[in-house]
Amino acid sequence: MDPYGFVADQLELVEQRLAECTRSKEPELTRIASHLIGGGGKRIRPVITLLAFKAFHGQRVNDVVDIATAMELIHAATLLHDDIIDGAEFRRGKESAYKRYGLTRTLVTGDFLFIKAFEFAGKFDDQVVQWTADACTSLTEGEILQGSFNRNRTVTARDYIEIVERKTASLFQTGAKLGAYIAGAPCQQVEVAANFGLNLGIAFQMMDDVLDVVGRRDLLGKSTGMDLRDGNPSLPIVLSLLDGHRAVTQVFQSREPTENDIQRALDAMGNGTVIERARDFARKYALKACREVDTLPDPVARDALKGLARLLTDRNH
Repeated sequence: MDPYGFVADQLELVEQRLAECTRSKEPELTRIASHLIGGGGKRIRPVITLLAFKAFHGQRVNDVVDIATAMELIHAATLLHDDIIDGAEFRRGKESAYKRYGLTRTLVTGDFLFIKAFEFAGKFDDQVVQWTADACTSLTEGEILQGSFNRNRTVTARDYIEIVERKTASLFQTGAKLGAYIAGAPCQQVEVAANFGLNLGIAFQMMDDVLDVVGRRDLLGKSTGMDLRDGNPSLPIVLSLLDGHRAVTQVFQSREPTENDIQRALDAMGNGTVIERARDFARKYALKACREVDTLPDPVARDALKGLARLLTDRNH
């Protein structure tokens, strides 16, 4: 089952909402928002929300489209802010908004997108607003937690999982949870959807980490080795640190690693067992996600959710 094809009609409505809501009285806000949102992206978070909704035969299509739009707006806002934090030059195969428009305008545009997200989420009951706010809180806490382990060789696998649960997986979890909730699913099944999203979000980030080492720039739309450059504890780096790999440890701890040093560390990770072990971890979490949805009532939606898990763990960009 093609997960994107299964929700194609609803996803098109999300695209329309995104285009409409990012229009501003200030043309530059519109330009910067469109630079990122109009530049493509996998729309994974809206797809998860829509799939969870359809898994429980939801009827309130306009409502779930609003929530799916909110999830993508929050994600886009964090990307703008992340590019500022990381000093990123490229995003989705082109110049980043930070590089093109500067720090101040990009920062304000990120705030603009957060506000627009709550314009959608705020239409609903207190539970929806609270879960959305909780996801945003987790995102910010995850960013701070990751910063506390920047270039810190004492980081453990448990620390890494906690960072990923907060910074990446929380929005996957919340999207799935809200999709099921808006569809009217029983509380227990809402939690099943949430657990699916959580585990899939962890698997997704693990694969992102792998591709930062062995991916192709032309497919990724950005340079590889960014985690080493920025000192962020990705899964391959954490595994290498635990293995006591000197080349990776030295580059990870260096404030100004050279490109040659970064390449040697990437080659070391790519030629050893670290990448395959990281892939195995990603597959493990994807399998946990798939097992969660075995109890869902709609077999077609169930297959679509599992198809998304396979798609995200088998990807090369």
